[in-house]
Amino acid sequence: MREAPETFVTSGPGGVRIVSDRQGDPGARAVVFLHGGGQTRRSWGRAAAAVAERGWQAVTVDFRGHGESDWSDEGDYRVVSFAADVQEVLRQLPPRPVLVGASLGGFTSMLLAGEISPGIASAVVLVDIVPDMDPSGANRIHNFMADRMASGFESLDEVADAIAEYNPHRPRPTDLDGLRTNLRRRGDRWYWHWDPKFISGTSPLPPMEVTETDRMHAAVDAILRDGVPMLLVRGQVSDLVSQDRADAFLARFPKVEFVDVHGAGHMVAGDRNDIFATAVLDFLSRHATGK
Repeated sequence: MREAPETFVTSGPGGVRIVSDRQGDPGARAVVFLHGGGQTRRSWGRAAAAVAERGWQAVTVDFRGHGESDWSDEGDYRVVSFAADVQEVLRQLPPRPVLVGASLGGFTSMLLAGEISPGIASAVVLVDIVPDMDPSGANRIHNFMADRMASGFESLDEVADAIAEYNPHRPRPTDLDGLRTNLRRRGDRWYWHWDPKFISGTSPLPPMEVTETDRMHAAVDAILRDGVPMLLVRGQVSDLVSQDRADAFLARFPKVEFVDVHGAGHMVAGDRNDIFATAVLDFLSRHATGK
């Protein structure tokens, strides 16, 4: 029987409380999963379990302003602040973990391992993100996150309908209880779990680094020059990483390994977890050991 993850809490810069889960051998090297904007640590559930079953310690983190972690009183949602929070989480783990970052989590991994703390990671997996992401896809994601942010939803059925409209290639969930992990109940309505300042443009310190393409390319270059292996996992029907953008990234950084996941969009792990988890485990088996 699979053991339930253990929840632990870390204090990030400014006293922001960061909530994480871990499962597997606590003495093993960690694989640290960092979610995308508007997601939570729960989005990695099945992938983390698969990694833990193979002898690793799997750690999933709620970014500040997301899930069960604190919202920033100062509205500090810069990528460097997400990275600083993660750095504090890593102090509680064995050295040189593997970083697996989707979208915002990928940008966080780039800056943490390539600029802020070189050598901190033994390997990096970027999940459907490259520095030169497609702005039209980013706008579509932003619009989905902003829609109903203030008004909320009357029911979980309304939430499921909105997700199905946004992700028509993914079957509409039959068990709506799973949606509760992405929502907060206030009064008689459901609201997305993230701090509205994160997406509304009212934050005084937004994650503008995601638009700094040259800076992110330099971070990736630094990671690879240090000999840290890197894998790009793309959803074949991605909003953010077109085939052309993936090809350009791989041409620029030929040492990066690549997996294209058929039938998956931007939410690769959620759309095709079987293929995603297999790709990550295969990469880990060739470049690192769990103990």
